Amino acid sequence: MDPNQQTPQETVVAPVAPLLEDQLELDMKHCFENLIVIDVGANLTNKKYSRDLDSVVQRARDAGVQKLMVHGTSVKSSKEALRLSRIYPDIIYSTAGIHPHDSKSIVEEPATWFDLEHIAQAQECVAIGPCGLDYQRDFSEPDAQKQIFAKQLQLAIRLNKPLLIHERSAQLDLLEILDKFENLPPVIIRGFMGTAEEALKYLERRFYISLTGYLCKDKSDTGVRRLLEDGTLPLDRLLVETDAPFMYPNTRASKLPQHVKTGITERSLLYLHRYCTFQRNEPCSLPAIVEMIAAFMKKSPDEVALATAFNALKLFGLS
Repeated sequence: MDPNQQTPQETVVAPVAPLLEDQLELDMKHCFENLIVIDVGANLTNKKYSRDLDSVVQRARDAGVQKLMVHGTSVKSSKEALRLSRIYPDIIYSTAGIHPHDSKSIVEEPATWFDLEHIAQAQECVAIGPCGLDYQRDFSEPDAQKQIFAKQLQLAIRLNKPLLIHERSAQLDLLEILDKFENLPPVIIRGFMGTAEEALKYLERRFYISLTGYLCKDKSDTGVRRLLEDGTLPLDRLLVETDAPFMYPNTRASKLPQHVKTGITERSLLYLHRYCTFQRNEPCSLPAIVEMIAAFMKKSPDEVALATAFNALKLFGLS
């Protein structure tokens, strides 16, 4: 193929002249009926959204994202996530957490923990976390991670709010800590990137698992794709998130099966390729992720969208 020749997909997502912007929006609204989806993980406190957050939220709603959960991963971002939930009521909900990478900040400044507790008590804050263990990087020592993780488990139990857990290369230690606590609220393993065997250990404990655009990167025979293809991950344990601005779902990835690529609607591709990039993913990419999951599971996108939205509404008490 001539390297200068555009593929049909590229034609769909080519830049549009500013004068045609309104027409594009109109066309997109009538292109397909929206899936109704809920993004349980978007990092909208990230500075990449500082100039156009209103537009980002509106695009998400236009794409069919009914509600967004903005994660707090430190005291500062938890406070900002709560502020956003009050600026965009009934659309944005917040979480309050100390990410494993940030654990040392609480160890070094213990008084800041009380700020997090105060934020977590707000009605708009619907979950504790992301918290957990991450041994892939050494931003915080394992002992500090374990200490702050345990404090957040205690907080979630006391407030009876669901737990969002981040885990990388630390499953044994994580499960050992979790097993020490009784009366845990619902647990969500967010942005899962592990193996099917690891997922089974979570599912045996009746934990929920959320998936992201990492599906496009997973090339293993034992990972996330296998979970979906062989039915290991049931719909009643599944949630979806974009992890925006991260985890851009590269629907053009060479290892993505053709039946998955063709399962993504034109409408979802328009939002994805016009507004999202590797440098800045947006919540409006969520319908494309749901359609990919549905294709892997050999289910209809409507079925996956409905199940994951129901799970989110039930778990987090979203109104």
